[in-house]
Amino acid sequence: MEWMILPLRRYFEVRGRSRRQEYWMFVLFSFLVGAATTIFDNVLGFGWEGSGPLNALTSLALLVPSFTVAFRRLHDTDRSAWWMLLILLPIIGWIWLFVLYVSEGTRGPNRFGPDPKDPYGSADIDRVFS
Repeated sequence: MEWMILPLRRYFEVRGRSRRQEYWMFVLFSFLVGAATTIFDNVLGFGWEGSGPLNALTSLALLVPSFTVAFRRLHDTDRSAWWMLLILLPIIGWIWLFVLYVSEGTRGPNRFGPDPKDPYGSADIDRVFS
């Protein structure tokens, strides 16, 4: 549950890096919240073709952290957030972004910050002494 909520705590933070686990758990969290609010809206009779006011407000509230965690995920692969513009390319851009999101991040610090898997940089120390 911690990984699902972490992007909400980092709501406006676009700097730094996010692990794959943080990104994909937030995607799962957003999906589950969206499904629950859609069901709740339909039970209350507020559904407008599958989406109601509660779902719309929740989606709007999750919009900023969705972008910021996606930006930080791209930073983890040593790419700028401008790579998000690939979403404008139908199919090819979406597939390319998906591949970037499932790719392992760069080991050790990169230009966007320390490695989120190893924030103390011990992997670099091991490389120096080996």
